[in-house]
Amino acid sequence: MQEQAVPVLAKCWQCWHNAGMTVKITIRNVSEEVRDKLALRAARNRQSMQEYLLSELERVAALPSNEELMERVRQRVEASGTRISAADILAARDADRK
Repeated sequence: MQEQAVPVLAKCWQCWHNAGMTVKITIRNVSEEVRDKLALRAARNRQSMQEYLLSELERVAALPSNEELMERVRQRVEASGTRISAADILAARDADRK
């Protein structure tokens, strides 16, 4: 009975080993200009290139995709029950410019 209580993942040492590992990513064909700009940004943040690029990847990954963002907008419009026409939006914009 106790053996059944042990998760399947625990039975596989390789699964446990891989579950905690990070992934290596290689980006090829980066121009020197792009590399130099990234290195400068890293230096300005007092980070290594590795630290800077990892933080940027984490920041980008945390952002919603365009599709997710549009779905949130659709859900808010449906939940609010209000609709504003494009003409009303443009009129309000133009009123603010006067």
